[in-house]
Amino acid sequence: MFKIQEVNAYDPQQVKALQKLVKDGEHQLLEFKKKVSHPEKIAEEIVGMANAKGGILLIGIDDNGLISGVKHAEGESHALKKALMNCKPTIQFTETFINVSENKQVIKYAIPESNVKPHSIKTNNGWRTFIRVNDQCLQASKELTEVLKRSKKKSGFQFTYGDQEKLLMQYLEVHQFITLIECANLLKINKWRVSRKLILLVLADVLKIEPSEKGDRYVRA
Repeated sequence: MFKIQEVNAYDPQQVKALQKLVKDGEHQLLEFKKKVSHPEKIAEEIVGMANAKGGILLIGIDDNGLISGVKHAEGESHALKKALMNCKPTIQFTETFINVSENKQVIKYAIPESNVKPHSIKTNNGWRTFIRVNDQCLQASKELTEVLKRSKKKSGFQFTYGDQEKLLMQYLEVHQFITLIECANLLKINKWRVSRKLILLVLADVLKIEPSEKGDRYVRA
């Protein structure tokens, strides 16, 4: 489901607002794309935003913040929305066409944080879930995907501490974070069991999961 808002004529105030928006560069809530060269990859960015804190994606902006615009905005829009048809559940967003010159437009996609996480997209390697972290779109681990899926149902969730949990907390008093493999070695249990345990600790707000290019890190909440 999406809404379209089109600015039919060149509006200096709209362009000024756009310039202000892109001034500080890309960050957690803002992504630039010069054009829709690879619609599947850009769809992954939108999935990542919906699974995180939401954000704004701008088509027609260079990586350095230059407002170049695109000549065939309708075609760019069609290609991206076709790629988004491979997402489940459907992602809600608002699409706005902003005229930045006589024959060029910037397309603005405003994506709210979803309340039906996690969203996934079909790729050549099967269904994948993505998450936006700072200015990056990362593939979510199975642990993070499970946390996203169960987080909306965790009201009143309780967790009982045992010897393994105490050992883990003692480790985190000394170390900044722990990975799944490190936790498995520390607790001397297999990766499947430690995966379940870490998911429960995140859902209980005992730990926080921090995705990164090198894998998830778990820190004290």
